[in-house]
Parts: sequence; structure tokens; C-alpha cells
Amino acid sequence: MDVVTLVGLLAGTLTTIAFIPQLQQTWRTRSAQDVSLGMLLTFVTGVFLWLVYGLLLGALPIILANLVTLVLTLAILILKLRYRS
Repeated sequence: MDVVTLVGLLAGTLTTIAFIPQLQQTWRTRSAQDVSLGMLLTFVTGVFLWLVYGLLLGALPIILANLVTLVLTLAILILKLRYRS
């Protein structure tokens, strides 16, 4: 594996795990009131398009990072919709 791929994987890992605390907080408090629905919808759409882009390029770091990020942010989005009051 070359240095460019390693840098991409590291960057993807760090930006992806940044969503874990938000998901844990939303799950634990059963509230996503402070998370903007507009931001989540925009972000999920953007991450989906990054995933498609990565698939078209066959770029493993882009594919992996955006696939995991998509799953995490979709989970937050689902919890936000579920816990709306």
C-alpha cells in the first residue's frame, strides 16, 4: 500500500470516527434536538455522492470512509426522526 492510500485511509478514519460521539450522545439521551435536520440531510446527501464518486474511481479510502460515515450519519438521522417531539 502506498503512502497516498495510507494518508487517505487515515484521514477517512479520523473524519469518520468524529461522528461516533454524536451517535452515542443521541442514543444515550434519546434526543437529537440540537442536531440540525437540514444539516443532516445535506450531509447525508453529500456523503452518498462521495461514496458514488469513490466507487466510480475505485478509490478504497474514499469508499471505506464514506460508507462508514454514511451508516453513522444515517443512524443519527433515523434517531433524530424517531425522537422528535
